[in-house]
Amino acid sequence: MILRLIALLSVVAPFAAELPKAGLMVDLDASKGVTLDAEGRVTEWQNQAGPPELRYFVGQPKGRAVASSGLPTPSKGSPASLCFRQQELLCHDEAALDGLIRGDGCTWVAILKVYPQRVGLKDVNSFFGNLRNGQKYEGIWGCLDDDNTVWWGARNGLTFGRFDVNNPKLVGPRLEEGRFHLLAGRLGAGQGVVLAELFVNDLKACATAPFPVNPKADASKLAVGQERDAIQHPGKESFDGEIARFLLWNRPLADAELKAVFDGLR
Repeated sequence: MILRLIALLSVVAPFAAELPKAGLMVDLDASKGVTLDAEGRVTEWQNQAGPPELRYFVGQPKGRAVASSGLPTPSKGSPASLCFRQQELLCHDEAALDGLIRGDGCTWVAILKVYPQRVGLKDVNSFFGNLRNGQKYEGIWGCLDDDNTVWWGARNGLTFGRFDVNNPKLVGPRLEEGRFHLLAGRLGAGQGVVLAELFVNDLKACATAPFPVNPKADASKLAVGQERDAIQHPGKESFDGEIARFLLWNRPLADAELKAVFDGLR
């Protein structure tokens, strides 16, 4: 029995060592750091990485007729996950992630399951985002169309167009309901035009697009279950589904690093 336990630990331990730590700003793991209220709703999800200002993702009651209606709940399945039904948790820091679209680049990875989407804003059902709430809505966002086709994009604040050269939409496949998917997006570092990529259950990018970097772009608060701090109409642009893990680096991971993350999370 002891030998079997040692063997098991030898298999599990390498992932902890291989998870890239440099630039890891957010690690939301549904098996850790979750605080519930008396009704079993999630009031806080604690980030397991990054700076103190990104440590807490909390419920956002503003704009809701019933304040607690925006809180997700833990799922009863495996792996551990949080169930979002047009709900969100929000980190109130305004500035820690501005660099993602100013030239630092980024990599995000999510393990999620989709439900049928209820229509709010057509084809915008977001599972994360730090778009500015107003003006030209710069930032990054990961979303689903109403039929669960997955997509993500970055917005540089140079034009307002929903999707144009400054606001690309990287479209992947339609996600199968009832199972977890491993998704990732990568945005190149540097000034000028960089490459944005989308990965869905595979290390070969299923969509790419050029993204012009604006060093003056001003993104905002990071939300999970929503694409921004949408206090004017909360839930209208949120997704229906479950999130088991969400990771975000403020740099583009190298191919070998991304492979290590995928191998570990599978």
